[in-house]
Amino acid sequence: MDVKQPEPKPAPQPTLQQQTEDTAAKAAETISTAKEEVKQEVEKQVAEAAPAGATVYATCVGCHGAKGEGGMGPNLSSQTPADIVAKLKKYKAGEQMGPMTGVMAPMAAGLSEEDMQAVAEYVVTLK
Repeated sequence: MDVKQPEPKPAPQPTLQQQTEDTAAKAAETISTAKEEVKQEVEKQVAEAAPAGATVYATCVGCHGAKGEGGMGPNLSSQTPADIVAKLKKYKAGEQMGPMTGVMAPMAAGLSEEDMQAVAEYVVTLK
């Protein structure tokens, strides 16, 4: 008695729609990865191009002026970097420094000593 073996069936092939969806998903992933890489490169270039003090000072401009000339806050351009750093350290420590302590203490709280030094050195270049 001969037993007939079943014919092998070919593996199902993905439909054109499945292939299109897979291709679109891969393309979206590639684009997303490329966008993230470009974003990181731009952030790196911006960080390298702008002095650290300029980045920190961007939050100070509203009160101390674009050139440190003062306004709502005092003139910084006539102060030495050492004086500016000393005052920022006192604000950060919570010392009462005058009527603007309530504004300056939270601003200084987030600064590292390196940030303080960088912004103090940057301010004197604004003259």
